[in-house]
Amino acid sequence: MTELRNAEREIHSFRSRLLIASGFVLLCFAVLAGRFLLLQVVRHEDFHAQAEENRISIVPITPNRGLITDRNGIVLARNYAAFTLEVTPARVEHLDQTIEALSHIIEITPRDHRRFKKLLEESKSLESLPIRIRLTDEEVARFTVQRFRFPGVEIKARLFRQYPLGQTASHLIGYIGRISNKDQEDIDNTEDAENYRGTDYIGKVGLEESYEKELHGVTGFEKVEVSAGGRPVRTLSRTPPQPGNNLALSVDIKLQQIAEQAFGNRRGALVAVEPATGEVLAFVSMPTFDPNLFVDGIDSENWKLLNESPDKPLLNRPLRGTYPPGSTYKPFMALAALTTGKRAVNGTPIHDPGYFMFGNHKFRDSKPEGNGTVDLFKSIVVSSDTYYYMVANDLGVDAIHDFMRTWGFGETTGIDLRNEGTGTLPSSDWKLKRFKQKWIPGETISLGIGQGYNAFTPLQMAHAVATLANNGIEIKPHLVRDIEDARNNQHNAIAYDKSAPLPVKPEYIDFIKQAMVAVNKEGTAARVFTGAKYDVAGKTGTAQVVGIKQNEKYDEKKVAERHRDHSWFIAFAPAEAPKIAIAVIVENGGFGAQAAAPIVRQLLDYYLQGQVPNAPAAELKETEED
Repeated sequence: MTELRNAEREIHSFRSRLLIASGFVLLCFAVLAGRFLLLQVVRHEDFHAQAEENRISIVPITPNRGLITDRNGIVLARNYAAFTLEVTPARVEHLDQTIEALSHIIEITPRDHRRFKKLLEESKSLESLPIRIRLTDEEVARFTVQRFRFPGVEIKARLFRQYPLGQTASHLIGYIGRISNKDQEDIDNTEDAENYRGTDYIGKVGLEESYEKELHGVTGFEKVEVSAGGRPVRTLSRTPPQPGNNLALSVDIKLQQIAEQAFGNRRGALVAVEPATGEVLAFVSMPTFDPNLFVDGIDSENWKLLNESPDKPLLNRPLRGTYPPGSTYKPFMALAALTTGKRAVNGTPIHDPGYFMFGNHKFRDSKPEGNGTVDLFKSIVVSSDTYYYMVANDLGVDAIHDFMRTWGFGETTGIDLRNEGTGTLPSSDWKLKRFKQKWIPGETISLGIGQGYNAFTPLQMAHAVATLANNGIEIKPHLVRDIEDARNNQHNAIAYDKSAPLPVKPEYIDFIKQAMVAVNKEGTAARVFTGAKYDVAGKTGTAQVVGIKQNEKYDEKKVAERHRDHSWFIAFAPAEAPKIAIAVIVENGGFGAQAAAPIVRQLLDYYLQGQVPNAPAAELKETEED
């Protein structure tokens, strides 16, 4: 029996299936439309930016670092271009094997290996590091041919910092070095973070650090269209970098070189200042070092030699080294006594028997037989210890502190270098805070001759003697006298304000100056300045390094070299119209006229008369004690 088809039911079923299929199709189109809306409308800006980032690469252009010159235009720090072979460790699977293979194409020395290892320890994970610098054209060509073998290795053209005078003035110029992780953290926390994109080097010490913002310049950028493989196709736009500003220093580099040569192999420091302006003419720390060693990353061998040397060549002695001032403190002690009324210009002389008794303790003079009858003028000329033991006892520690502080002792001078030391100017409050102990009156006595807790930097001493030469008018010492805008060559001279005269009577200052002139004519430094065609106001000083027993006489020959007294000399000249003020210390050099004063004589002969010495300053083996 043939089954009859229900056409009406089939049509209904078909229509149902068609409706479901149509709904599904419409739903699919709705999903696609929604997705299209999301991608093309809602998130259009996001995806457009991502597409642009994939298509366009922003490449930073490092600016040229500014130059540093001395007052006469002699270049102290400059830049030069060179090719480097660089490795990006994050893109190299087998680093040691890759470096070994590279060494068969380009010579890689053990020093290069050590430097690369040190940089690897300090570097950011994604940055490229130089394995060889200053490649020759032949070496560049040899690597280029086989570049396909070394993913993550490339040759780059870079600007390098160079210090053409090597070790000369390295402590004041400083050096640049690669940006460490700590440096990067500091940069990221400043508003200049964007300006350091693409920058690998930063000033580490000296003027390179202190004037980093001036020297660095403004980073430029290129918008480069790249292919899917990351290769550049064309440059879309370019914002050129702005070079860093140039620094013109107040330093006379010839004077600096003469001063460094005068030290020979001895340790010490020297600062020369123009009293009327505060301009630093020489800034010497001996021994010195070659800043070029640090530019590419110093290797471990050289770092160990510098860092572990007992001579401490990395210590900036004028800025941070502190020493007892010895007898160079006496002119300022005399000023304190005059200003406080404890002594008078024509006051009653004292008898100097060669010692001063305080209670049961005998404070000995450097001249055991004493200086006989001594007034204030003669006390400076012959450098009587006994006289200043008495002055210190009469003044008291706090009066000494309050007066000396106005002259900059125990305070930073404000020079345009970072990390300046303050030294130690003791007071009763200072000792209580430092040692939780009360001041003992007997401790005051040795302060009068620049011993005891006294400890000042050579920079502070130079600043004080420059202020004295300038009749009590204080000017902040500074190394940079002019900043040149590299874009328009406009010079911006740096002006430093003068202070009001210190509260010391002009006649007292004149009296002290006359006594200091007599020091070099008939006193402790007379032999050093024999034949000088100019008048010099000066003061010798000997600073004790280790104490000696009460009844024991100091014998330099029996003392280890590093335990011998320091040799000090402060001076300004010409005495009637000072053009230069100097403070110099020769560590373990003995009496002030023995080692320090001859160095000053060489500098003054050159600066005032143009005489260039042929040899380091000679020591005077026999001289009066100070």
